[in-house]
Amino acid sequence: MTAPPTRLRTAVVGTGAIVTGGHLPALAAHSDDLALVAAVDIDEARLDAFRTTAAAQHPELGKPTGYTSLSAMLAAERPDLVLLGTPPALHREQALTALRAGAWVWCEKPLCLSLAEFDDIAAEERPGGPYAAVVAQHRYGSGTTHARALLHAGELGPPRVAHCQTTWHRDAAYYAVPWRGRWATEGGGPTMGHGIHQTDLLLHLLGDWTEIRAMAARLIHDVESEDVSTALVRFADGTLATVVNSVLSPDEVSRVRIDCAEATVELTHLYGHRNEDWTYTPRPGLEDTARVTRWRTPSADVPSSHSAQLTGLITALRAGTRPPGSGHDARRTLEFNAALYKAAFTGLPVCAGEIVPGDPYYDAMHGGHPDWAPEESQ
Repeated sequence: MTAPPTRLRTAVVGTGAIVTGGHLPALAAHSDDLALVAAVDIDEARLDAFRTTAAAQHPELGKPTGYTSLSAMLAAERPDLVLLGTPPALHREQALTALRAGAWVWCEKPLCLSLAEFDDIAAEERPGGPYAAVVAQHRYGSGTTHARALLHAGELGPPRVAHCQTTWHRDAAYYAVPWRGRWATEGGGPTMGHGIHQTDLLLHLLGDWTEIRAMAARLIHDVESEDVSTALVRFADGTLATVVNSVLSPDEVSRVRIDCAEATVELTHLYGHRNEDWTYTPRPGLEDTARVTRWRTPSADVPSSHSAQLTGLITALRAGTRPPGSGHDARRTLEFNAALYKAAFTGLPVCAGEIVPGDPYYDAMHGGHPDWAPEESQ
């Protein structure tokens, strides 16, 4: 009889709402594979509260030891997996520190604030691991898996037109949190902090993009970055798409729509989706009911979730293979955002692969633009 695999030693860094409400239940859902051995936070009261909550609500994970220093935790605990749930400005240094200690990293979005930072992190990865992956839970779940399989198999016909929409609402109180709305600490506005999930999903479904033209504006909020952006995008297969990111929208919705030759596939949700949120509309005159039924009936109904992504990450860690949400796919999404900002701020089209070392948009999403960059970075 084969012995069960050893549980992976797991640590969380940052114990705020995103970890307590989003990641802790995902870790608990994988308690057969994971043991929560440590938690790190500079706020000792918040750290103690998290440890108590974790032990009470998810005793199967074990009660984590508390640390106020990431380096001290890594030296003492030697975790296999480190989950970063801290503000974005901390991600690069924390990811590098964890990778150098031999731990795999799963980091809240955005993984980092620029392509330069991403390449720094990627340079610390090693064949077989450790690797750094970014949280991209909207890629996961049965609805996405089913739609992507249909698209890639040509079942819906060639994609032609697409729309990606993240139109949410955030008030002044939201931006009262000091690190929000600032390039140095958040990396951008809704393009980076909100719409990145739908953009990543669009790229996951359609593949590589080749050209972006864009606009951005600061219409309402007194922040450094934008509060709305729009883009026109060309994909490698010729598909044309629009992308809209907003935090000014009273009617909040997240939407991805792809019009193919045989059908339109559309996802409408807000912060997460399941099969019922996906709609397949056949082209006029298509009467192949068995085919349409197959489109509309995935074999399972698994919601998009952190837990769904964590399944693949655990499998990759045990196998020593690159995990989902890392490498080319993760960089492609970040490059898309850098190109959107460059196109918006320069008024010029931007091609994939154009932003390289030496380009100001490689080092910062604002590119040092005098109308957008904070004075100290100009």
